[in-house]
Amino acid sequence: AALAFRFSYLQIKQYNHYQTLAENNRISLVPIIPNRGLIMDKNGVILAHNFFAYTLEITPAKIDNLEETITEIGKLVEISSLDRKRFKKFREQSHNFESIPIRTHLNEFEAAKFAVNHYRFPGVEIKSRLFRHYPLGKLGSHMVGYIGRINDRDLTNLEASGELSNYKGSDHIGKSGLEQFYEKHLHGITGFQQVEIDADGHAVRVLSSNPPIPGNNIVLSADSKLQEIAETAFGDRRGALVAIDPKTGEVLSYVSQPTFDPNLFVDGIDSENWKALNESLDKPLINRPLRGVYPPGSTFKPFVALAGLEAGKREPPYTIHDPGFFTLPGSSHRYRDWKPSGHGSVDMQKAITISCDTFFYGLAMELGIENLTGFVRHFGFGKKSDFDIKGEIEGLLPTPDWKKRRFKQPWYPGETVIVGIGQGYTLVTPLQLAQATAILANNGVAMRPHLVSQIQNTQTGKNQMITPFIQDKVELNPNNIAIVKQGMIDVTMPGGTAASVGANAEYAIAAKTGTAQVIGIKQNEKYNEHGIDERHRDHALFIAYAPAEDPKIALAVIVENGGHGGSAAGPIARKVMDYYLQGKLPTTETVKENKKLTGSAATNAPEEELHD
Repeated sequence: AALAFRFSYLQIKQYNHYQTLAENNRISLVPIIPNRGLIMDKNGVILAHNFFAYTLEITPAKIDNLEETITEIGKLVEISSLDRKRFKKFREQSHNFESIPIRTHLNEFEAAKFAVNHYRFPGVEIKSRLFRHYPLGKLGSHMVGYIGRINDRDLTNLEASGELSNYKGSDHIGKSGLEQFYEKHLHGITGFQQVEIDADGHAVRVLSSNPPIPGNNIVLSADSKLQEIAETAFGDRRGALVAIDPKTGEVLSYVSQPTFDPNLFVDGIDSENWKALNESLDKPLINRPLRGVYPPGSTFKPFVALAGLEAGKREPPYTIHDPGFFTLPGSSHRYRDWKPSGHGSVDMQKAITISCDTFFYGLAMELGIENLTGFVRHFGFGKKSDFDIKGEIEGLLPTPDWKKRRFKQPWYPGETVIVGIGQGYTLVTPLQLAQATAILANNGVAMRPHLVSQIQNTQTGKNQMITPFIQDKVELNPNNIAIVKQGMIDVTMPGGTAASVGANAEYAIAAKTGTAQVIGIKQNEKYNEHGIDERHRDHALFIAYAPAEDPKIALAVIVENGGHGGSAAGPIARKVMDYYLQGKLPTTETVKENKKLTGSAATNAPEEELHD
């Protein structure tokens, strides 16, 4: 009677409950990973794509003796020590019931050989997975970025954003560059299959299927050929280059040197390569355009000049007599000009052309630090640009309040003096310097810099264009900006600090050279780059836009420890502008010349270049 009552209760009263449990045991929900979107340059050249490959995977929870199983597998398919290390690392980051790759990229012979022996290895199976590949290798790697295996921090972020369910079955996620910033567009939407399984857990049939939606493709404003020319022009030197279309904010080239191969990170980088990259003195993993901070040196002077003109401190025909130094009232300390004998009579336009330090020392002092930094902030200095790669640094525009918070010290007049020539506490990123040059070329209109020009919907085929966006606009007196621009044009003319860069150019170039100190020198000591360690030498900087009358490209170049802007950074900029504006490729002679210039200081450079 008791048994009859219990049977009745379970089979009649609890029928719906146990039917649901039975159906859940019978049906398995299997995620279908979507194809990740492509990354292409402006001409359709593929920078990142996917391919299918066989992987051999182990589910640790289904295996009693893991080490013995791996050893036996190794008798059929080669398992290297690197494979074992990678498996151990992935296992530490995964749950015990998840399948973990022990070998990737199996060829068809290896896959077939294991398949006929599959019955011997419960808990081990062959899968076909999508892998990311970067066909151009190191080219543009800091721009494109890379994907890597999802870790605990990624899972936490996905859960917080409500995206975790869309990553069921996915192993990888964007870790840096555009791969990271446009992850939501590139990843796609995960699909699912309802699969009927038997008591042994084997699939019997597919009951229903909800196909995945592939990720969208992204198209860059950068040209891979221009990128190649720019990176090659650096030779083996460290540094950065950013080129922008002033009218739209589109980034045309984005260089961080040295670079690295993003393919190393896709399957999990091995310890040997990681150590080589992470411990290198050249810091190849640092995204220099965003995270490298440098004193702007004399490239800061055109913006200081504009601040002085707009404030009415240096209205034409104002001139000074430059004796080769500047002294503060009531002080005997001399702030030296790069030319010990001085430049004689100097007005604003000439001060930019010959890079007269004395002129800008006095101008900065009259403006005051608050007025100076407040004005140049409109050109993007001291703040993030809302760029479409994460990790941007703000740089630094110093103020008395900042110094008081940072050092618990007052601000001294001499600190204002050296800000006028881009030294002291002032720090900028290469992206900020390029953006500031683009704003100047665009007469005070700041367009948001961006790398992606359009997003292609892989379902509809429609393209979503990235609309140019005005971030800031400073009203400038046309006469004032004309003076600054003419001074920059004269920089590339005979007598200017970058005359060699403008030589034989078929278009007008407006530019400014710069040299930023890495270590200080004593008051009466002469700087001798050959007498100090290479990594302590001055940084070479160069900003330019062209054609000067109708700018289509604005750029900033920094060569770390390169010495002189006109001779080290200028030739790199010229090659980029020549190709972008005229389609000219560097000749064998210019490549050799560049190696000579970037390898050591140019001994035949004009006097202005050697001391700017």
